[in-house]
Amino acid sequence: MNAVWTIARKELSDSLRNRWLVAISFVFATLALGIAWFGAAAAGQVGYASTPATIASLASLGIFLIPLIALLLAYDAVVGEEEGGTLLLLMTYPLSRSQLLLGKFLGHGLTLGLATVIGFGVAGVAIALLVEEVAIVSLATAMGRFIGSTILLGLGFIALAYLVSVRVSEKPVAAGLALTIWFFFVLIFDLMLLGGLVASEGTLNPELMPWLLMLNPTDIYRLLNIVAFSGSEPLSGVLSLGADLPVGPAGLWLALVMWCVLPLAAALLLFRNRRI
Repeated sequence: MNAVWTIARKELSDSLRNRWLVAISFVFATLALGIAWFGAAAAGQVGYASTPATIASLASLGIFLIPLIALLLAYDAVVGEEEGGTLLLLMTYPLSRSQLLLGKFLGHGLTLGLATVIGFGVAGVAIALLVEEVAIVSLATAMGRFIGSTILLGLGFIALAYLVSVRVSEKPVAAGLALTIWFFFVLIFDLMLLGGLVASEGTLNPELMPWLLMLNPTDIYRLLNIVAFSGSEPLSGVLSLGADLPVGPAGLWLALVMWCVLPLAAALLLFRNRRI
């Protein structure tokens, strides 16, 4: 455990030195405050609308931003060390491959987690202080759930980035695959699902279709935030399938956790068998 924590501290220190933590926190805080105050501008209003509307808007932003940041943060975790010649050096220490990867995961997770808590936490505190009519308990609960699900989404994409990093031997290839993963889960998956629904002309099993949303962590994330925080509003687009899911919020939380665990376990297995 000491070895894992040592690697994690090194990654966190590198993030502080490279200004990753500060930059991500600033971006999150700025965008969150902007959405909170100008999210209702399309309706001709400026100012804080409501907690559910703010959370829904933040979640819509999060599905684009969080996966991209997580992938950029971690895509070169292994292949970058190998290209830099430091991976062999690290392996000369009393350190197993699993400890190295778990330490990096913990360090990158702490970086993204701290940035998320600081950035969105600052926005939440500002809303609580500046908006007179806001319900503090409701806001704190909503922001807490939103921040928790955002961290889990980021951890899931960090694990996916590791899966790429342990499989390839060149950083440009890893970067390209990381962007491909982002495009697939954030943009392409839902289009494929909607296209399949239209092409099937109603012949697909209606009980199976909602479960397909579990194959995309960003859809789970959106369901958690939009359904749990504004369940009274009708779902639109591909998320309307989520209304037929027989699992509640606990099942969605578990699914998001599994998106962290399974890719990380696969990356650990591949890294153990990787030739260095």
